[in-house]
Amino acid sequence: MSSTLTLLFRHWASKLRARFTGPRLVYGFIAQGGVFLPHTRVGSSTVIEGKERLVCADHVFIGHHNFLDASGGLTLDEGCQITNFVSVLTHSSHVALRLHGKDYFGRTNPAGMHRAPTRIGAFVFVGPHCVIAPGSSIGKGAVLRAYSYVNGDVPDFAVMAGQPAVQVGDTREGDALWLADHPELQAAYDAWARSVH
Repeated sequence: MSSTLTLLFRHWASKLRARFTGPRLVYGFIAQGGVFLPHTRVGSSTVIEGKERLVCADHVFIGHHNFLDASGGLTLDEGCQITNFVSVLTHSSHVALRLHGKDYFGRTNPAGMHRAPTRIGAFVFVGPHCVIAPGSSIGKGAVLRAYSYVNGDVPDFAVMAGQPAVQVGDTREGDALWLADHPELQAAYDAWARSVH
């Protein structure tokens, strides 16, 4: 059996096992256009709504009990990590619900509906219980500490904390210490850190 067929078999076997044994990580992910991402892992208890509008790179980790709303367009760049109990949003209907009341349901484009694409950059870490609002863009290498609420743009390599989240540090400071101890990793680090995204 080819390696791709083996990975696909493991992917579907993991999904089937998860239905009977509770939350598990599913290794491998079938992305937009049927592309199989062998190094991406998604918790079986995570809900992805609007999956057809999700653009996902490989080496992504999405833990358990997350809600990813891709209905307005969601991009997950290479190697981003979304831990547990995280909400990533691309639409908000709270204004529309108030405006329309009980007449809201069944409308295709209600007044007050906010939709905006959201992006999580390469090698970003999203801590537990974070909320990322529609239209937010998280720069590469950033860290969102637990319980952060992000609404808007986050600079590359920013450490964000709070509700609303504010920048409290820069991940490159800690990375420099690790790279000093492991200089053999500098080329790999530079390869993604200097990329456009």
